[in-house]
Amino acid sequence: MTVPASPTQPRAVRRMLAPWHFVVLFGLVSLFADMVYEGARSIIGPFLATLGASAVVVGVAAGVGEFIGYGLRVVSGYLVSRSRHYWTWTIVGYALTVLSVPLIGVTTAVAPALLLYATERLGKAVRSPAKDTLLSHASTRTGSGSAFGVHQAMDQAGAVAGPLILAAVLSWRSGDYRTAFAVLALPGVVVLALLFWLRWRVPDPISYESMGSAVPAGAGPPASATVRRARQALPRVLWRYMAAVGVLSCGVASFPLLAYHAQTQGLLTEAQVPVLFAVAMFVDGVSGLVTGRAYDRRGPRVLLLVPAAASCAAIAFTANAVLVWAGVAIWGVVNGILDSTIKAVVTRLVPPGTRATAFGWLALVRGVGLLLAGAVLGLAYEQSIPLVIGLILTANALAFWGLWSVLRDPALAATQRQGD
Repeated sequence: MTVPASPTQPRAVRRMLAPWHFVVLFGLVSLFADMVYEGARSIIGPFLATLGASAVVVGVAAGVGEFIGYGLRVVSGYLVSRSRHYWTWTIVGYALTVLSVPLIGVTTAVAPALLLYATERLGKAVRSPAKDTLLSHASTRTGSGSAFGVHQAMDQAGAVAGPLILAAVLSWRSGDYRTAFAVLALPGVVVLALLFWLRWRVPDPISYESMGSAVPAGAGPPASATVRRARQALPRVLWRYMAAVGVLSCGVASFPLLAYHAQTQGLLTEAQVPVLFAVAMFVDGVSGLVTGRAYDRRGPRVLLLVPAAASCAAIAFTANAVLVWAGVAIWGVVNGILDSTIKAVVTRLVPPGTRATAFGWLALVRGVGLLLAGAVLGLAYEQSIPLVIGLILTANALAFWGLWSVLRDPALAATQRQGD
């Protein structure tokens, strides 16, 4: 279905997809992309262990990878805001990911494997602010929480499928990580094909924000006005919000460290590890969808669920296999909300021209928190598993208090009333 257009409208507008169609089709891009990089993430910890990596190396590598994937978004977000080439940054970022992952399985040493893993994470940093901005334009017509929630649910459908495919490969050919990584090239081809098609159908998604207004749908705001908005200071309440998210991220363990614990303690087999990740990603997708809807109806206070759930996820570090499965499922809830509904607050607080920058800063703060979590929890794991659990509980207690104080801010409450 396309948007009706008169003969005088630009050709680009006649090809425009309906907002929900854009959200869903962009969700398909993420679905296939997640098959690639979440499939890789599900086995990278055990794979590094086969190359001789220790818990510290796995933890630090996971933290550095998350910092690259999240922290560098502040740079790409600024550059995206300056250039406004949203599609270019999105496509290049996805290309880096889908080209790097299949090569990981070819490596026979820790260093090149980590370099390729870092390149995959760099791809995420390159594309995410631009991708989130493209999606945010359509979300103004569908409800921001709902759009990001639906996108996250589809995203996680791929994150479930990828690890399950790898579990099947490793069950069929035990220890054959080369083949496991190689099969991820196929969904990567689909990702790039979908992106180029969407770019042709919706060349300027900001048009969604002017639908139904006096401004022609294809025109968008004047470039000078967009630049002025991009240079405006981000609101103070957003910085406080991002600080709370950063503290929260310090209390979220990485999956590679969780998988390392489960396998080295003899709690899971080699083929069960990607199945565990698939379960977490299924919960991730459902929680993003549910909390996105709840956010649109109830407001930002639903986000207080995140530090509470992250505290409960610490049971994954016990010596009981059942608690490992339960803890990682709860870990999926935490990541589902962090990857979807957390971003909806930015859409409420920040105008279109500044969103790429705001998404970049939010990602930087998350990246720093995840880097600290990876390094500190990896080092703590070598000393004492109870120490790991204690650090997770402490970080999330502080995050709950910080998030609670921010969500009571009148500026954030005002945006909720306007959304209603």
